[in-house]
Amino acid sequence: MKLSYRDAMREALREALIGDPRVILIGEDIGSYGGTYAVTRGLLAEFGPDRIRDAPLSESAFVGAGIGAAINGLRPIVEIMTVNFSLLALDQIVNGAAAMRHMSGGQIEVPLVIRMSTGAGHQVAAQHSHSLENWYANIPGLRVVAPATVADARGMLATALRERDPVIIFEHVQLYATEDELGEPGEPTAVDLDHAAVRRRGDDVTIVTYGGCLPRALAAAELLAAERISAEVIDLRSLRPLDGDALVASVARTHRAVIVDEGWRTGSLAGEVAALVGERAFWDLDAPIARVCTAEVPIPYAKHLEQAALPQPDTIVAAVRGLFGDDS
Repeated sequence: MKLSYRDAMREALREALIGDPRVILIGEDIGSYGGTYAVTRGLLAEFGPDRIRDAPLSESAFVGAGIGAAINGLRPIVEIMTVNFSLLALDQIVNGAAAMRHMSGGQIEVPLVIRMSTGAGHQVAAQHSHSLENWYANIPGLRVVAPATVADARGMLATALRERDPVIIFEHVQLYATEDELGEPGEPTAVDLDHAAVRRRGDDVTIVTYGGCLPRALAAAELLAAERISAEVIDLRSLRPLDGDALVASVARTHRAVIVDEGWRTGSLAGEVAALVGERAFWDLDAPIARVCTAEVPIPYAKHLEQAALPQPDTIVAAVRGLFGDDS
């Protein structure tokens, strides 16, 4: 069965709602409107307003309601329209959900899933195009994942709902329309939240990325293959915790690493990955670690400027060439 990323996520939500009466959805415009990216379309008609709850325009309020529901035995899935708007709920997420189990000595758990779109590429300008995954990956008490494939979009939710701690799922806006073949509805789909995935095998350089940058990294690997450079592409999948073992094992074989991250370079997840590789695989490296990140500017509205600001296959290729002494 061929599904789009958004349809796979909708199927995952349906499976969760059918399989567990404790699961409810909360968010802005997720009911009759069907969600900003059409992920929840049709679910209100199927499951009713008690389980598909349209929320008012107050992220702090409805994320707080999700936290309370999770503490009291439900399995809420909260949708925040974009990562930009999640900043209005930072207190609830960081000071509340993430810290509750620790501060209560393990007496209170918050099995909450928060979904939010992230990233640029659709010309929605600086206030709606952030990639702030690293802000949340910095917080102990949260699990942070970024499904980059249709299979992970369908399968990560089931695994996240079994976690005892809050899980944040980042869905890149440019992935919603991508399509791939999957199994039939009802087949087991839960996927691993703990380990990175090798999306392409290679021997000469390791390209590490996640989320919306995965298609660009794979495109870069194709271009490099034409130049007889064999690139291995690692999809992090989990941003907290990071799968350091997978990164070290790959770099130990390829001896070079390029990290592709749509976040800004300063204080980036790419910087954390680079530090991890440097600490654990320094003697395996034949060249400095390279990073390809978004330009240090608010994301432009103009299409040509937006594309120039973001990591692209050609900028990834140029970074790889630099590791082989070719800066052209």
